[in-house]
Amino acid sequence: MILNDTIDKFIEYCKVERNYSVHTVQSYNLALNQFIIYLESEYSDIPELNEITTDDIRPFLGWLHDNGKDKSSLKQKISAVKSFFKFCQKKGFIERNPAALVITPKTPKRLPSFLLENEVAELCNQFSHDEPEDLRNLALIELIYSSGLRISEALQLNVNDINFSSKSVRVLGKGRKERVVPIGGKALDVLKKYIKKRIELSQNIDGNFLFISVHGKKLTPVAAYRIINRAMQGITEAKRKSPHVLRHSFATHMLDHGADIQSVSEMLGHESLSTTQIYTHVSVDRLKEAYKKAHPKA
Repeated sequence: MILNDTIDKFIEYCKVERNYSVHTVQSYNLALNQFIIYLESEYSDIPELNEITTDDIRPFLGWLHDNGKDKSSLKQKISAVKSFFKFCQKKGFIERNPAALVITPKTPKRLPSFLLENEVAELCNQFSHDEPEDLRNLALIELIYSSGLRISEALQLNVNDINFSSKSVRVLGKGRKERVVPIGGKALDVLKKYIKKRIELSQNIDGNFLFISVHGKKLTPVAAYRIINRAMQGITEAKRKSPHVLRHSFATHMLDHGADIQSVSEMLGHESLSTTQIYTHVSVDRLKEAYKKAHPKA
């Protein structure tokens, strides 16, 4: 079969049968057009579909690299080619999938942004304990940092999910998995004050959500992001200034102070320890930096 025609069939399959997003379809189309350009540059004539071998596909990665594509882009391009040939085998256009043995390059993990401990203190010191809106914002920040919650988890909480006697919060995480996470003393103190003042935020509170807007509705993720992003401005040099940075800070500081990775993983609601291990890299890198600065023979 002619390669161009088969690519057209694949793109139509992605649109109609797979119902992929416009962005995904466009990125697949671009990658496969680049694959054709690569074949033309290497072989002058584009080979027939059943003539393409694994050895023809592997150099595509090098060609992309030589044309200035970064590792994350290489991964996307080769994934598109692998999906295409998998489709061709599934539809019976080819007997064997030549892309099956092509290894997808790993994307380097980006270390998470986090606040230093003194920056967390400075962040929290911005808020008044008298104004209901300030107390709500401070309670949200203290809770996320104290318990490592995702912003979506914090905003779903009801008032009665906070257990002051056991100093814990009941959280509904990803996959509707429930977990109970400890809350620190400072966060509990602020939460007590906020809950007392919560009724002053709005004349018409809708439901029992813990964090509400001045209109009495559940606080939205967009509003929460703006509150925390604005509060972090001028406090930290961290590239990202978002609620998730507080969760990263929780994990990093816990490990810095000797918490075991299994416990931190459970509190974060991670399914696998490998997800939590990214924070150990942060802690180790910081220890190395401190060693270089402090040790006379470093």
